[in-house]
Amino acid sequence: MDIQIITGDITSLDVDAIVNAANPTLLGGGGVDGAIHRAAGPRLLQACRAIPEVSPGVRCPTREARITLGFDLPAQYVIHTVGPVWNGGGSREPDLLARCYRQSMTLAMEYDLASIAFPAISCGVYGYPPEQASRVAVRSLLDTPNGGPERVLICCFSDAMADIWRNALNDEA
Repeated sequence: MDIQIITGDITSLDVDAIVNAANPTLLGGGGVDGAIHRAAGPRLLQACRAIPEVSPGVRCPTREARITLGFDLPAQYVIHTVGPVWNGGGSREPDLLARCYRQSMTLAMEYDLASIAFPAISCGVYGYPPEQASRVAVRSLLDTPNGGPERVLICCFSDAMADIWRNALNDEA
């Protein structure tokens, strides 16, 4: 697996799937979630509404992932995953975040995808410290069994965030 760290707009990437740092409703929100919904067009919202709720208002619990088509995006699929809200690290946040990456990679394997792009899950409004999140994410991706996507991009919104992720990748590789 080739992991690359880039700075850019995840909605413009030509990969098989992009990962959405979603909220449990899957109905759009702020940050990367809102950007993906806007770029994919209204059919993405319709597809997300069609995903059954597992509890009132929850289509995807924290740590799990769901997949939809990408509609108006260059990516064929969107893998929606719900990262943990940072509460200081004592509420199983590292395990929950690692599961987001593992579940997303599992779906990518099930759909036989060759390329996938991740945002920095939970590092925006959910407040996960990027230095810690990047280490959890990189470890999780490197631990993915063979047979998953060969090309994995971590798409950061700024050069400063990309530097944090590059440091984590260099430390773990």
